[in-house]
Amino acid sequence: MPYSGTLMTRVFTSRSQLPVEDAAVSILQHEPGGRQRLINIQTSDRSGNTVPTIIETPDAQNSQSPGQETPFSLCDIWVECPGYQLLLIQNVQIFPGIASIQDLPLIPLAETGGRPASRVDISPQDL
Repeated sequence: MPYSGTLMTRVFTSRSQLPVEDAAVSILQHEPGGRQRLINIQTSDRSGNTVPTIIETPDAQNSQSPGQETPFSLCDIWVECPGYQLLLIQNVQIFPGIASIQDLPLIPLAETGGRPASRVDISPQDL
C-alpha cells in the first residue's frame, strides 16, 4: 500500500490530565485474516507524547463509492506503566494523509481498587 497516515499518542492521568512519562505504548495494525502486526513500541516523553508513527492505509478513493474497501486502516494501542491500569484502545482508525492524535488516559491503580486493565473499543465510521 503506497498510502499512509500518521498516529501520535498522548499519555496522561485520567482525572488531572497530567502527562505520564515512560509509559510503554505498543501499536499493532490489523491485517487480513484477523492477524495483527506490531508496528512499533515507544516510550512516552516527559510531556506524555510519543513520536509520530507512519501507518499504511488503503487509498482514500475507496470512500468515493459504496461497496468499496474501507478507506482507513485499523490499529490497536496497548499502554502499560507501573502504578497504572493497563489500557487497550481497539479499532483506532487511520486515514490516508491524515495526522491523528489518540489520547491515552491512564487510571492510577489506587483509584481502580486493583483492577488491572481497561478496554476501549472505537466504533467504525459509517461511510
